[in-house]
Amino acid sequence: MQDNYKRLKDAINKSNNIVIFSGAGLSTNSGIPDFRSANGIYNQKLKTNLTPEEIVSHTFFMHFTKDFYDFYFDKMVYLDAKPNIAHKYFAKLEKQGKVKAVITQNIDNLHQAGGSKNVIELHGSIMRNYCMDCHTYYDLKDIYNNKGNIPTCKKCGGIIKPDVVLYEEGLNSDDISKAINYIKNADMLIVVGTSLVVYPAAGFVNYFRGKNLVLINKSKTQFDSNADILINDDIKNVIEYLEKE
Repeated sequence: MQDNYKRLKDAINKSNNIVIFSGAGLSTNSGIPDFRSANGIYNQKLKTNLTPEEIVSHTFFMHFTKDFYDFYFDKMVYLDAKPNIAHKYFAKLEKQGKVKAVITQNIDNLHQAGGSKNVIELHGSIMRNYCMDCHTYYDLKDIYNNKGNIPTCKKCGGIIKPDVVLYEEGLNSDDISKAINYIKNADMLIVVGTSLVVYPAAGFVNYFRGKNLVLINKSKTQFDSNADILINDDIKNVIEYLEKE
C-alpha cells in the first residue's frame, strides 16, 4: 500500500495535466453520508417501502413533491457541511496549475467552497433552484427556510425544483462534452470516492488515454483492474500522506 502512496505522490509531482473525478465518498469526511456503503443513504431505514432511488426520481418529484422535499432536506442537504482536507488539497493543486478540472458527481458544492474554480457538476447542485414555470432563480436558503412546505415561486406561484439531476433525467450535454474532453486530454485521472456504478458518469473513465489512471476508494470497483495506481483507503489518509514533506 505504501508503495502506491509513493507512486501517487511522484506522479502528481511530475504531472501538470491532472483531472479529478469525484464521488460521494469524497464528502463523507465532511459529515455527508455516501450512498452505497453500510451507513450510506441507500442502506438507511425509511418510513416508506419505496427505495431512495424511487424517491429521488423525476416521476416521484412530479407526483409527490412534498414527500420528495421531506426526504431531500432530511437526507441530501447538509447546510453546515464544510470542505475537508481532500477538497482543499485538490484546490491547491489547481492553483499550482496541476489540476485542470474537477468533475464531480456530488451536488454539495464543497469543491467550490474548498477553493476549486473549474468544477463540472455532472449531477447539478443543491445551491441552485429554479421555478419550473418562470425559471426564476432561488438560492438554497430561500427554499430551506420554508422547510416542511413545497417551495413555490414568489413571482408566479410555480413549484421550485432543485437544479439536481434526478433519476430518469439526463445529464447536461455541455457538461458531458466538457467532462469527456478534459478526461481525454489529461495525462493523469484521479478517480476518488466513487464506486463507479452510476451511468453515464461512470463510463467517462473509459475515455482516459493518459499515463496514470488512479483509483482511490474504500471499496473495490469494476475498474480496479484498469488502474495504474489503486488505493483502497480513506481519502483522508491518502491526502495526509501526500501533504507530508
